[in-house]
Amino acid sequence: MRRVAVPLSLTPEAARPRDGRPVALGGPTMGVTWSLRAWAPRTLSDAVLSAAVQAACDTVVAQMSTWEPASDLSCYNDAAPGTWAPAPAHLLTVLGAALETAELSGGAFDPTVGPLVDLWGFGAAGATTVEPAVASLRAARVGWRDLRIDTENGRIFQPGGLRLDLAGIAKGFGVDLAARALEGLGVRDYLLEIGGELRGGGVKGDGEPWWVEIEAPPEGELAEVPILVALHGLSIATSGDWRRAWSAGGRRYSHTLDPATRAPVEDAIAAVSVLHPDCMRADALCTALTVLGPAAPDFADRHDIAAHIVSRGADGLREWVSPALGRLLD
Repeated sequence: MRRVAVPLSLTPEAARPRDGRPVALGGPTMGVTWSLRAWAPRTLSDAVLSAAVQAACDTVVAQMSTWEPASDLSCYNDAAPGTWAPAPAHLLTVLGAALETAELSGGAFDPTVGPLVDLWGFGAAGATTVEPAVASLRAARVGWRDLRIDTENGRIFQPGGLRLDLAGIAKGFGVDLAARALEGLGVRDYLLEIGGELRGGGVKGDGEPWWVEIEAPPEGELAEVPILVALHGLSIATSGDWRRAWSAGGRRYSHTLDPATRAPVEDAIAAVSVLHPDCMRADALCTALTVLGPAAPDFADRHDIAAHIVSRGADGLREWVSPALGRLLD
């Protein structure tokens, strides 16, 4: 048994299959992999399709990776205090969305957590299994309101000590950018994934939707049956605390950091999945909801976010489905 979530845009007309051929491609990017399943025009070769996706991924790495010393983001992080660093259009787009999410979530999502990411061993500075010193955490400059971007002139101001990390939004943007590249080539029916973040358009060659099962933590079992989502003009992003973490002294430290406490989030929320037309927005909202913890359901309800939240309790895993997601299930 499964539950099924279907967007209202998936009408019989929209599900009508088109002429084409099946495609299954993949490659490395951002420390993970990308994969493409599509029903593509016969005039497009695998090489052309693969190059389009890889180029989009490479653009995100070149502009937004903290692991690449020459990326635009790394150059900003290393810029001298009181200077403006150049920023290309895609980086500015992602930063604009990051600031909007920060404002919406009251800072639960914060693109300036770079110093904390490094201190807790999840960044390019290298891994650790030791809690950082309290003094180091307090000294780290973190605060999204200190971030100034100048879209008109393509630049970002470095006040000194501000280090950006876009791991909670860049992968989603990469999915959107690659999807736009495919659509520009005439591909309308596809399922595109980068490191667990997915976006679907159109339908399969037989007219069936691109079905994706909402992820749940690998440990334990939910009492509820799985949810299958038809990704037709939709994206899904999932944040799970089992993906990147380290343990010490009987405690697990998740890669999702709370800017307010300057520490990894507690274990109360095990997984969050968000559905949104834009994968970039779904990606950022996943992080915000994870950080919000017990306040996440109210936040998702108030902002009409299609969210699936799995929390841990004394009696095991519990599921919460937002009203917006519930409407798709109905």
